[in-house]
Amino acid sequence: MKKRTLAAVALLGIVMATGAMMFMPAAFAQDEDHGEEAAATGGATTGEGLRVLGLAIGAGLAVGIAGFGTGTAQAGVGAGGTGAIAEKPELLINVLILFAIPETIVIFGMVIAFILMGNI
Repeated sequence: MKKRTLAAVALLGIVMATGAMMFMPAAFAQDEDHGEEAAATGGATTGEGLRVLGLAIGAGLAVGIAGFGTGTAQAGVGAGGTGAIAEKPELLINVLILFAIPETIVIFGMVIAFILMGNI
């Protein structure tokens, strides 16, 4: 395994472990009467806060991962399209169409993010 891949796997493991430890107290918390706490915070509870946090993280991931996928796809199309246009200039319209197709991935990511943010 390459050092870079090993470092990425180690970093991902650290991030996942940190996230698990961060949310563990909320997962093992017992229900109690939060009458005074709910009145002081305007009715917001820890569970509601975690739900909003999860929706916000999900919306960010939807846009970020969709953008990464689009960038990867467009890199291949752009490299191949540049060579094709250099040899045959009449292929410009075809290359532009092929270059625009991966953009739908980002549009779908944005739609999902707007749906998630609408649930907050």
